[in-house]
Amino acid sequence: MSFSNMMNKLSGQPDSYDKKSQYRFGRTLGAGTYGIVREAECGGERYAIKIILKKNVKGNEKMVYDEMVLLQRMKHPNIVRFHDWFESKDKYYIVTQLATGGELFDRICEYGKFTEKDASQTIKQVLEAVDYLHYNNVVHRDLKPENLLYLTKDAHSSLVLADFGIAKMLDSKDAMLNTMAGSFGYAAPEIMMKQGHGKPVDMWSLGVITYTLLCGYSPFRSENVADLIEECKSGRIVFHGRYWKDVSSDAKDFIVSLLQPDPSKRFTSEEALQDVWLTGKTATDFDLLPEFRAIMAKARLKRGINVIKLANRIEALKMQDPEDEDGTLSQPDIPADSAEMAGQKLAKKGTASTGLPTNNTGKKKTLSEVAKGAIFREVVFAKVREEKEKVEREKEAKAAEEKAKRGSYNPPR
Repeated sequence: MSFSNMMNKLSGQPDSYDKKSQYRFGRTLGAGTYGIVREAECGGERYAIKIILKKNVKGNEKMVYDEMVLLQRMKHPNIVRFHDWFESKDKYYIVTQLATGGELFDRICEYGKFTEKDASQTIKQVLEAVDYLHYNNVVHRDLKPENLLYLTKDAHSSLVLADFGIAKMLDSKDAMLNTMAGSFGYAAPEIMMKQGHGKPVDMWSLGVITYTLLCGYSPFRSENVADLIEECKSGRIVFHGRYWKDVSSDAKDFIVSLLQPDPSKRFTSEEALQDVWLTGKTATDFDLLPEFRAIMAKARLKRGINVIKLANRIEALKMQDPEDEDGTLSQPDIPADSAEMAGQKLAKKGTASTGLPTNNTGKKKTLSEVAKGAIFREVVFAKVREEKEKVEREKEAKAAEEKAKRGSYNPPR
């Protein structure tokens, strides 16, 4: 027995805790309900380590072991790879492949051009991962753009599906789950109505992602669960002419086949993979990027708010674990680009400071304090943009109405 292993034993640490010394922890990549995700280096390789506070999952430890078992079984080029796991007396650590190429929507905004054909091939990668999960009787239950990551910055990097925290392995292919799951705007109606759900919920989420990928905004606009349920149940998917006139009918048919309120009528992963749109043969070469970028720019406000939530969540986790004996909640706890995400770029040109501003007492402000001012300015700017866009829409509507009166206006699909 090594000296470090002996010391761990004396301090009440589990046997696997000895592995932790092999990793050098870096920045925090995200924070969730039960813990955080940090970047780490081991043997010259970089990994993502999900750190879960045991007190947060007390009585529900099976959830953590289920995630580890599930990840170890999943071996697919479009699913993030499991690497290792270990635990301390206070925490669980799940080590996975680190995806450094950025989230799906952020990466698209960096492209010089992104066509409908590109979108079809992007969705095909996601669908192949989902089909692999469903073949193995696994339901992801939290498909959303934030969980779709590019492995590297390379232009031809593959896309991987991440975050299996609420994924479930079914006892049989038709088994039903009853616990609440998913993210607002992406969760299928049967989840929100607590009717029992299975594999079809992933296909619904994929439908929302596909719609958003092709226009930059969600097919559902409701801001509360009750209204969202009614909107989803209606089965009415609107393809607004301005954004969809140059998108193929096959793309729209594909989306409608996924966004069926009745799960039994929804495309399965196998059926979706056979759809003609995914071949790219009928997808257009129309560049979606200009409109997509314009709409995604409005998401900066939401990203800034999420940064504040991340900072507050990490602070809350520190409060739960003030001792932090193994340093997993130590600095740097905020993502490296958090200041920029929160609107810090609004600062005057020529500012020499490389960190967060300080107050008159020399004490560093928290990210929340700094970001709130930036967020307030972003709210004002967003309102101004909305008013300008409203005026433009009214002009377009008036022009369309005049054309219709002259008999030369053909309404969009």
